[in-house]
Amino acid sequence: MPAVASARSALKITFHGREALPPHGAAIAVPLGAGGSFPAVTRRIDAKLGGLLKDAATRAECTGAAGEVLEVFTPQESGLSRVFLYGTTPQQDLPEGKASRAGRNEKKTFPEQPVSRIPALSATLAAEKAGAILYAKAVAAKVQGKELWLVSDSSTRALSVAEGALLRSWRFTTHHTRGAMHGEAKVQALRVVTTAGRGLERSFVAYKARARGNEIAKALVSESPNWLYPESFVAVAKRDLPPLGVKVSSLGETEMRRLNMGALLGVAQGSVRKPRLLVMEYKGAPASEKPVLLVGKGVCFDTGGISLKPPKGMEDMKYDMGGAAAVTGAIAAIAGRKARANVVALAGLVENMPDGNAQRPSDIVYSASGQTIEVLNTDAEGRLVLADALWYAQKYYKPRAIVDLATLTGAMVVALGSTRAGCFANDDRLARALLAAGERVAEPLWRFPLEPDYDKLLDSPAADMQNISPGYGAGSITAAQFLQRFVDRRVPWAHLDIAGVAWRHGGSLEAAKGATGYGVRLLNEYVLSTERGSRR
Repeated sequence: MPAVASARSALKITFHGREALPPHGAAIAVPLGAGGSFPAVTRRIDAKLGGLLKDAATRAECTGAAGEVLEVFTPQESGLSRVFLYGTTPQQDLPEGKASRAGRNEKKTFPEQPVSRIPALSATLAAEKAGAILYAKAVAAKVQGKELWLVSDSSTRALSVAEGALLRSWRFTTHHTRGAMHGEAKVQALRVVTTAGRGLERSFVAYKARARGNEIAKALVSESPNWLYPESFVAVAKRDLPPLGVKVSSLGETEMRRLNMGALLGVAQGSVRKPRLLVMEYKGAPASEKPVLLVGKGVCFDTGGISLKPPKGMEDMKYDMGGAAAVTGAIAAIAGRKARANVVALAGLVENMPDGNAQRPSDIVYSASGQTIEVLNTDAEGRLVLADALWYAQKYYKPRAIVDLATLTGAMVVALGSTRAGCFANDDRLARALLAAGERVAEPLWRFPLEPDYDKLLDSPAADMQNISPGYGAGSITAAQFLQRFVDRRVPWAHLDIAGVAWRHGGSLEAAKGATGYGVRLLNEYVLSTERGSRR
C-alpha cells in the first residue's frame, strides 16, 4: 500500500513582543487603518522612514480595506528591504466614499435565509483575508531570508491575520520531485509582533488546530486515486488522528456484509479496492452527553460505474470523497483544540468502477435499514453509500444531531455554483445553527426544501424506492429526500451538498486553485456553538 504523505504547511509562526527587532534587510508588514489612516505603531515606523510610507499610501489612494496590500521599497540605510502596508477593515466599516461599489453590494442575501451578521466576526474574516493576500504578495516579492515580520496594533487581529496566512501557505507538492516545485520561493516564517508577545501562542492553538484540520482535508482531496483509496484513507486517519486523542477504527467488507450494508457494498463491488467504513471518535465531554455525528461521502474515485461518466473532466472525480475528507479534517480540528464535546465522524469509503462484477442499472439492493433500493443509475452512488453510513450512525451512537457532507449532485453546482453549499434539514433549529456557523467562517450555506411531493418522485414499482427521480429537475432535492428515508425523524439531521465548493477551479491572491477543505471550519464552528458553556 502506498504511503500517503502528511501534507503540512511549511509556514512557521512565532509571536514576539514589541522589543523584538527584525534583522538587517528584513521585510516587515505594518497595518493600515480605515480610510488609509495610520495606527500609532505604523506612524512610529513611518517617522523613522522619514514619512515614506505616508507618501506612498497617499499616492496609491489606500483605503485600508481588507486585502489591500501596498509594497513599499525602502532605502538601504533603513535596515529594511521593504515594507508591506496591509489593510484589515471590512468594506462596510470604511468611511463614506472609501468603500468600492462592489464592496457596498457585497454578500446580500434574501431575508428569509436566517443568516448571522455579527460585526466583530466580520472583522475576523476581514483579518483572515488580509493575512492570505499579504502572504501571497510576500511570496511573489521573494522576501529576503523567506521571513516576514508582521506588526499588529491588535492581538485579536494578529491571530486572524496569522491564520489567514497559514491557510494560504498550504500547497500540495507531495509528488513534485524537483526542488523548485517544493516551494523554495515560499515565505517559511512569519514573526508576529504585538504588545501581547509570546502570550498569544496559547491563544493561537485553536487557530492552528482549525488550520491543520483544513490542511488534512485538502491533502486528502488533492491526492491521486492510485495513492488514495479506501484502505490508504483509513491508514491516513490512523496515522494522523490518534495523537490528537481521536480513536480510529474501521469496518471491512466482511463486517459490513454481516450488517447487511448492501447499498454501500453494491457501489464497491466493481472495484478491486475493498470498501471501508471509517469510524473516528472524540470524547471531550462526559460519556452521558450524546455525540454530534458527522458523516461523509467517501467515493475515492467515481467513474460512474456502468452508467459511465463522459471522459472529459472525469479526472475531477478524485475529489468525490470531499465529504469524507471534510469530516476527517473537522474531527482533527475539534480534537486539536480540545473541544468540550463528544463527536463521532464516519466516512463511507468506496471506489465506483465499471468492471464485470459492477452493479447494473435496474439492480435491487437491500440496505442495512432493511429498505430496498432499485438502482436506476449507478452514477447516483453517493446516496447509496450514505444510506448505510447514516443507518450505522444512528444504530450504534444514538446521536443528538447528524450532519452529513457530500459532493452529491451536479444539480447543486447548477443551482449555487461555487459560492455556497446546499443545506437540507429536517430540523429548523439545526439548520439555523449551521447557516449561522457557515457565515461566521466564510463557508456559507443556502437552505433548500424537503417536501412530500419531491419524496414521491423516488417511489419505485419494483422496490421500496429508486435511487433517482425518473424525470428531470430537482436533482439535489430528490437526492436529499432519498437520504431522509434513512434518518429517524426524531433525530435532528442536516445534509450539506458541497459539490460546487469542494474544489476551486481558479486561483487568486486570496485562495489557491485546488482543494478548499470546505466544511472543516463550518463543522468545527457548529460544534463550538453546541459545547457546554459556549457563549455562542
